[in-house]
Amino acid sequence: MSIVERLRCIGAVTLVVATFGAGAVAAHPVSQGALDIVIFPGRLAVTARVSMEEALVAAAYGEGKDLSTLEMLRQHGEYLLAHLRIKADGRPLPGRVVKLPEQAGGPSTYQLEYEMTGDAPARIALEEDVLREFEFTPGNPWEASYVVRVSWDGRPPVEGLLLTWREPLILDMDALASASESRLDKARMAKEYLRHGIMHILSGYDHLLFIAALALAVATLWDLVRVISAFTLAHSITLTLSVLNVVRLPSNVVEPMIAASIVFVALQNVIVPEQSRGAGRLAVAFFFGLFHGLGFAGGLLSAMEGMAGVAVGLAILAFSLGVEVGHQMIVLPIFGAMKAMRGAAPHAAQISMCALRYGSVGILVAGTFYLVAALLEALRA
Repeated sequence: MSIVERLRCIGAVTLVVATFGAGAVAAHPVSQGALDIVIFPGRLAVTARVSMEEALVAAAYGEGKDLSTLEMLRQHGEYLLAHLRIKADGRPLPGRVVKLPEQAGGPSTYQLEYEMTGDAPARIALEEDVLREFEFTPGNPWEASYVVRVSWDGRPPVEGLLLTWREPLILDMDALASASESRLDKARMAKEYLRHGIMHILSGYDHLLFIAALALAVATLWDLVRVISAFTLAHSITLTLSVLNVVRLPSNVVEPMIAASIVFVALQNVIVPEQSRGAGRLAVAFFFGLFHGLGFAGGLLSAMEGMAGVAVGLAILAFSLGVEVGHQMIVLPIFGAMKAMRGAAPHAAQISMCALRYGSVGILVAGTFYLVAALLEALRA
């Protein structure tokens, strides 16, 4: 390859890398739970149901490494209180822990109480930054999100709300007071879970790397449609089955398999690029997509416990749609960049192959880093 061709190759690789972004590369660890909020005159009661993973991560990364499992769970009450902040008309509410888990195993339940003084507030705002100070890998912190149900002094609840560290949850007291029956704010729920799905992809470098490796190898729009459809079908199946508690695998199995998927596809692109298209690649996308779906599901099952069937269905549908929007925001620019390179005569073939191989090498390095981190985390669990 001549110097000019090498320079073109470097430029091609730079374009591909810039297309799907830069940053710390690792998994996107998310713990999911549920908050049941009841607003009484003068106080606000919160029943928090969190995954055991959340409590153990906070203890393992914090100062509770030498405690028993039950002690770790009970210690998590004060941690949760410190990282779940509630304001009434902009005034922080003082809170206390009133009940802790009595045994280890399964989701853990905490009861918190916040004091409200003065007139009834017009708005209540919830913010949280649970686990954000702990890094799964350098530059990639843990996070927690919560499905929220709210009722006011015996009135019917409003279901399906979502609280994440990115945005506070704002409760309009007039709207709550006017509720005559249990209701689901479908438009708000769909919007929140759609956004949650998009951000889960755009901030989850594990999934980004995998679909980027798939997109690098496609030659035509039909190839792209087929391989992404295979991946979508697979992860939609296991996401739904996992949330419905039909299929469940522990994270110390799922995370290494997701990492292995990145390494496998990138290696295939580099070593045997002729096998990176066709039925074999569709089978690979489908097989590994099953594990990515389990990764998407996270703790949604325990978080959605007690929600109406229509709420669960809407949450899965909106979240899945958000995931697909996130996918398309990545694969379409990559496909467009690769398509432009293939049309850049007179060295289109060399530039295209160079972008495929060297772009995949970069993904391989990042995927290997993630695989090692996931295996170490699995051994530590």
